[in-house]
Amino acid sequence: MAKITLKNLRHSYYTNPKGPQDFALKEVDLDWQDGGAYALLGPSGCGKSTLLNIISGLLVPSEGQILFDGNDMTTATPDQRNIAQVFQFPVIYDTMTVRENLAFPLKNRGVDPATIDQRVYEIAEMLEVTDMLDRRAAGLSPDNKQKISMGRGLVRDDVNVVMFDEPLTVIDPHLKWKLRTKLKELHQRVGRTMIYVTHDQTEALTFADQVVVMELGEVVQVGTPVELFERPAHTFVGHFIGSPGMNVLPAEIKNGVAHFYGHPVELEGPIKEGTSGKLEVGIRPEFVGLGDTGIEAHVRKVSDIGKHTVVDVEVGEHRVSAILNGAPPAKGDIVHLQFKPSQTRLYADGWLATDVVPESTATGEDAA
Repeated sequence: MAKITLKNLRHSYYTNPKGPQDFALKEVDLDWQDGGAYALLGPSGCGKSTLLNIISGLLVPSEGQILFDGNDMTTATPDQRNIAQVFQFPVIYDTMTVRENLAFPLKNRGVDPATIDQRVYEIAEMLEVTDMLDRRAAGLSPDNKQKISMGRGLVRDDVNVVMFDEPLTVIDPHLKWKLRTKLKELHQRVGRTMIYVTHDQTEALTFADQVVVMELGEVVQVGTPVELFERPAHTFVGHFIGSPGMNVLPAEIKNGVAHFYGHPVELEGPIKEGTSGKLEVGIRPEFVGLGDTGIEAHVRKVSDIGKHTVVDVEVGEHRVSAILNGAPPAKGDIVHLQFKPSQTRLYADGWLATDVVPESTATGEDAA
């Protein structure tokens, strides 16, 4: 296993990049601790695959360094980096048995037969496939094939990191939760550094202890699932994580107070000094309530999704979503919105522009 450090990393597919717009991966500085569970999360084209290929050694970055336990591995080959990788589509040999597939990475490295048998059985038990060890891989279901592919990545105990590249893409939705649970369990049992690459927020948030959110080649936030949900550092994080995502509303500052559609809005704390640019208020639907006073809005849509109701309203031409647990209003009703101050933030050019008030000095949370 290894601590992985990415230092001043940038990459362009152009020979002579002219500016930031020519870089598929903008400057990245990250530390991944030995034994951690991490996820790279973002939409297609955000730079996840480029970063993955750089870490695995398939790409040499245009600038910067990759360190494994402090050793410079920037130009090292994938084999020299000692990385195991699990891909979108199961990489197994259909003509081999499950046992032979799991044993192959060890046999290829000259491990003795007794150790191979022991490791294969340990991994098979973890994956709950001991009853199919002597079956041909060709006859397995897609989810079991992907289990074996995962097992091939986990069977070696000398790898620095195990990387998962969209490993559940081909798995039926009703089976995905089983494999997600199994993968998390495997990490807890083997304790190896694992990096999970995905565009699916559910996969990332249920697997990783730390999630790296990427957009347009840039890391916009690194944090725990709770941190990403509760305090997005960028409006993209608020949009991308959550269902529905965070409300991002146009704002202006008058006399040091944020306003939305002419209404003063109490924020989580003071606005950072020198804040300027495109201003927006961000608040998650979970923290938008309805009351007798507040910002007047018209109900446009009410969606009952079982455990709660999503209400979409309009304030002028701006849509706001609220998640309610009580009796919802009806379509066409006039309601009054109340924003929970401790969860209401100002963003400038997409980036968080408010500070947190210490709990000892925080005010009440009932204001609109």
